This record gives sequence, C-alpha cells and structure tokens, in this order.
Amino acid sequence: MIKKLFLKLIKIYQIFISPNLGFNCRFYPSCSEYTVSAIEKYGIFQGIAKGIWRILRCNSLNKGGVDLP
Repeated sequence: MIKKLFLKLIKIYQIFISPNLGFNCRFYPSCSEYTVSAIEKYGIFQGIAKGIWRILRCNSLNKGGVDLP
C-alpha cells in the first residue's frame, strides 16, 4: 500500500511538475524513472534511499550517463 502511494506520487510529479522544470537530468533514465525502478526492484525503503542518492548525484559536478538501479 505504501509502495503504491509513493509510485503514484512520483507519477503525479512526472505529469504535473517535471514538465515545468525542463529536462535537466544528467542521467538516463531520469531520476524519477530510476526511483520507480529501484522501488519496484528493491522495495520501498531501499528504493527510496537509492532514489535520494541518485538525486543528490544529479548535479554539475557529475558527468551523468547511463545509471540503472
């Protein structure tokens, strides 16, 4: 149930917020898609932790690239 809630919140972010921010993610897949995949693969707690770590790495000091969960 909590897993579905977080996945829905990410989907809402992808539909309503992300398009207004522009495409800024240095990685493929995007940080939100990475977090969804990580939650589905590792579960809610480890998936969110991996998503947060990914978001923290998405900055101008990191060259980015392909980064799969």
